[in-house]
Amino acid sequence: MPRVITLGEIMLRLAPQGYNRFVQATSLEATYGGAEANVAVSLANYGIASSFITKLPKHQIGDAALNELRRYGVDVQHIVRGGDRLGIYYLEKGASQRPSLVIYDRAGSSMQKAEVEDFDWAQIFQDADWFHFTGISPALGDNVAAICMEACREAKKRGITVSCDLNYRKKLWTKEKAARVMGELAQYVDICIANEEDANDIFGISSEHSDVVGGQLNYKAYQKVAAQLSEQCGFKKVAITLRSSISASDNKWAALLYTGQQSYFSKEYKIHIVDRVGGGDSFSAGLIFGELMDYAPQQTIEFAVAASCLKHSIEGDLNHVSADEVRKLMDGDGSGRVSR
Repeated sequence: MPRVITLGEIMLRLAPQGYNRFVQATSLEATYGGAEANVAVSLANYGIASSFITKLPKHQIGDAALNELRRYGVDVQHIVRGGDRLGIYYLEKGASQRPSLVIYDRAGSSMQKAEVEDFDWAQIFQDADWFHFTGISPALGDNVAAICMEACREAKKRGITVSCDLNYRKKLWTKEKAARVMGELAQYVDICIANEEDANDIFGISSEHSDVVGGQLNYKAYQKVAAQLSEQCGFKKVAITLRSSISASDNKWAALLYTGQQSYFSKEYKIHIVDRVGGGDSFSAGLIFGELMDYAPQQTIEFAVAASCLKHSIEGDLNHVSADEVRKLMDGDGSGRVSR
């Protein structure tokens, strides 16, 4: 069985019930999530051996986050314990023309204050086939960027495939710093994953005749974006999700996979959103799964997009679907009819 390692921060998510605004809330629902943890859970659901690497405080809230991973079969044996707090993010889900809102409270978290010496990558990477991280982790601080660099170097030394979701977050760092740090990490990355804005925000590579805010994307132009990313950074493959936002409640969802020789576009889904947080992470997990299963490029991108399409129908960060359910949607059964 292939083994995948993901590195990042799992956080406590606090959100009003339903589509209430913060000002309306008399209680907040507590769940857990974080980009790389979300990927690890999805892969575990698909039957892949996945290990999540992070640093958690050694108290009951840290235990709760650890147990959340355990319940889905994610390997947690290499998680480091220490520090004082678990990062928190507050989510107000948008609806119709009102966008979602995320407020971070993660400064001083155990992972944000982690050091290179906390992690023994030679031991962590034993028998590993794949390493995945996102641009969120190095954005937490120079120390976490150094941890990512150490992990990438060790993975590359061992011949492990490295994937990275660029995942630019303007609330965590500037475009200038993101370009410098991610440019250094990119030399170790085999497969780059991005959304319709990441390449422009980090590397200044934009799609012609696209209006992301207005929900108008020139799909064909993103082939050039993928090719430029590949040429500039040396990526073997580039995957780009293509979200056309009609409103906070309704989107069109597709993606492309660029292999250096050819671009493969998925079918486009019209989705009515229950919860979009984790949508990109479910795409990353689907893409990794397809690659590990030696799917053909078209089948890989179709699986990744179908997996992410289903995630938009599920509350919380995590994608609670099986590989069979994803394949069923891939095969055209998207009616939503009751299964009896």
